[in-house]
Amino acid sequence: MTREGSAYALGAGTVINAIATWKGAAFGIDLKTYADVELSRDRTTIRGNIEGVSDADTTLIVKSVEYVLEHFGIEMGGVVRTRTEVPLASGLKSSSAAANATVLATLDAIGEEIDPSEAIQLGVRAAKDSGVTITGAFDDACASFFGGFVVTDNREMELVRRSEKESRVLIFAPDRKSFSSSTNVGRSKLVAPWVDMAYGLSLEGEYEKAMTLNGFLYCSALDFDAEFLMRALELGVKGVTLSGTGPSYVALVNDRSAHSLGKAWEECGVNGTLISTKINNRGASKL
Repeated sequence: MTREGSAYALGAGTVINAIATWKGAAFGIDLKTYADVELSRDRTTIRGNIEGVSDADTTLIVKSVEYVLEHFGIEMGGVVRTRTEVPLASGLKSSSAAANATVLATLDAIGEEIDPSEAIQLGVRAAKDSGVTITGAFDDACASFFGGFVVTDNREMELVRRSEKESRVLIFAPDRKSFSSSTNVGRSKLVAPWVDMAYGLSLEGEYEKAMTLNGFLYCSALDFDAEFLMRALELGVKGVTLSGTGPSYVALVNDRSAHSLGKAWEECGVNGTLISTKINNRGASKL
């Protein structure tokens, strides 16, 4: 007998990158990763497949299934397949989205429920053990799971604050990839005192100020071009940042500034893709 389950989780944008201080903030965006899980007691191993990426490392999604089954003491094998609207290795939390979607799809397949915090922690554990994250990305995982804005303490795995906001989001995703696991942690830690200031702003709900300060700090630390931030500020955009460890930039925009900023970013001379989306306040879900 085969059991099947499906779910999706969100990509996310950065407010505070947690690499410098282990404290972070992020917001869910309306780009989704979908997971489909098929399980059977006739199989003994889990196989993973990522749509459109034939040579992809599927360790993260395989471990996400395994850890859910282990949690319930279930011995089954099968396959997990993911497909995504979130650009991979672009700082838009594709790993968190894949882990969350896979955990929820596995729960759907076995007909079980667990507390959201437990579900998130299973995905974070899978991400750490797969080597795709440095801090465990608990902030990204919470934004991907719950939607809205979240502020977290990643070391303590604590969700400190969550709030909702309506806004359009403009993303510029350069063609090159940037994997979180290979980022320069030492340089990031040099800016920790100022990242703490930005984190303080996020605790007060000043997300736009926080993310913009975060952007300039991490562009300097990780050698990304801050011209994308300056172009946004020139157009009156209040919240813009480097997302994650790059290379994508995200901005909170309105209808008027979205068009102008898109043109300005395209004029920066970097090959990439403009993505227009919005904040998602509803979060992840089984299908």
